[in-house]
Amino acid sequence: MSALIQFFNLILYQPLLNALILLYNYLPGHDFGIAVIVLTVIIRLILHPSSVKAIKSQKALSALQPKLKEIQKKFKNDREKLARATMELYQKEKISPFSGCLPLLFQLPILIALYRVFFFLKDFTPQTLQESLYSFVSYPDGINTVFLGIVDLAKPNIFLAILAGVFQFLQSKISIGKQEMKKGDFAKAIQSQMLYFFPVFTVFIVWKLGSIIGLYWIVSTLFSIGEHYLVNSKLENSFRKKEIG
Repeated sequence: MSALIQFFNLILYQPLLNALILLYNYLPGHDFGIAVIVLTVIIRLILHPSSVKAIKSQKALSALQPKLKEIQKKFKNDREKLARATMELYQKEKISPFSGCLPLLFQLPILIALYRVFFFLKDFTPQTLQESLYSFVSYPDGINTVFLGIVDLAKPNIFLAILAGVFQFLQSKISIGKQEMKKGDFAKAIQSQMLYFFPVFTVFIVWKLGSIIGLYWIVSTLFSIGEHYLVNSKLENSFRKKEIG
């Protein structure tokens, strides 16, 4: 377990801590909130290829629903044949049903590492911070956690928590898209409930974890919304060109 923690610190915790301090030192104004925003954008740009792949996979899975329903109807009394036929369809269409989870799997350890970074910076001492910095990262005179002179990111902020929940709702709405729900469609019923549950859960989490996590969540969610619009517009344009061709 100690080896795993050391690996986690080496790969995620220390690089994120040093990147944040480096940005704080060199960005004009020495605004901690701006440093968090820039770091969030950098993280999302690194994760962009996996996010694009997940969005495309989600779109392809949505287009595959009629064929999946045909298979479910045909093998409704034989689960083994149903599973085999479903996997064959995925292989034929070259779609992974789990690729949509990749961004979440990548972001979860990053979120944990960021929480550790932010928690550490709330009560750091000059000695502990100095020990955690790389040789090329200079020690800051102090860290002002007030964002734009208005919000103290070291304290919980209900406005940021609610804003994070609102943007999470918008992202979920865009991800689900326009889907007709039929009576007895259990999967879509659960999806509809999650549409409202997850934003409320987001508000609670951000309120408990603090404003810095809230700022990261808001910027990350806005980035995801932009990704969805960008990728979907490209896919639609590509589809139109094929129709014209």
